[in-house]
Amino acid sequence: MDRLRVNLCGLEIDNPVIPASGTFGYGYEFAEIYDINILGTFSFKGTTRDPRFGNPTPRIAECTAGMINAVGLQNPGVDKVISEELPKMKKVFSKKVMANVSGFSVADYAYTCQRLDECPEVGWLEVNVSCPNVHGGGMSFGTDPGSAAEVTRAVKAVTKKPVIIKLSPNVTDIVPIAKACEDAGADGISLINTLLGMRISLKTKKPIIANKMGGFSGPAVFPVALRMVYQVYEAVKIPVVGMGGVSSAEDVIEMMLAGASAVEVGAANLVEPTVCPRIISELPAAMDKYGIKNLKDIIGGAHNG
Repeated sequence: MDRLRVNLCGLEIDNPVIPASGTFGYGYEFAEIYDINILGTFSFKGTTRDPRFGNPTPRIAECTAGMINAVGLQNPGVDKVISEELPKMKKVFSKKVMANVSGFSVADYAYTCQRLDECPEVGWLEVNVSCPNVHGGGMSFGTDPGSAAEVTRAVKAVTKKPVIIKLSPNVTDIVPIAKACEDAGADGISLINTLLGMRISLKTKKPIIANKMGGFSGPAVFPVALRMVYQVYEAVKIPVVGMGGVSSAEDVIEMMLAGASAVEVGAANLVEPTVCPRIISELPAAMDKYGIKNLKDIIGGAHNG
């Protein structure tokens, strides 16, 4: 449906709905439930240079209107992602996919992005400088403008495809970091990753998850995410991908009014595996309700007037 189509960093997608990394695997698991080609695209599981087992269990804690996870970037490493996961994904998904990349050094990011940049299945590189669940990497790059810019420059030097830098909300002011990434050559910004949170068991009187703290996501974080998308849209000229607590067509529209060119859906996939096709199917009626002819026309609409 043309009225749902948007442009993301130079690539047209059928609609702005994108399952977020870490909540959708490599797609083929969800392809057993519905035709995932209905999606605009999806961001596959965070990939690192080397295989990672992830954090010790327990890794998940439930919260009011959300959840905390500390999976710790468990993945088979970029070599196996390219040789095993992408061929399986290609059998069920015919569109370009968003490759999510994490690292523990600037060299890690550059190497992994360079490898994935060579894959024809990959349309965008989403570079995660914001994971709160690992030590010695991830969020440490995303909380400092200089470090985020350094990663951006290193990745842009070895890639040709659009690079979208995924930012952490666990900062006092996200705007200088977004601007530093833009100045370093980023083609887009995605935000927010999870907020840092924890739960304590009243029975054991100790933190529920083994990592003590983890990433808080779900509907409760939506107002924070919306505020940061709004701020970053005002500060940069490159596209913004919004995420954080999105679970309805109305949430998508609100994110786009704040400035998002596309919208990722994260924790909701774990609660309702068919949430993305539901949102896509409900978007036309929601658009009609609010007098919206084409989604691309409302991007940043809340900033007008």
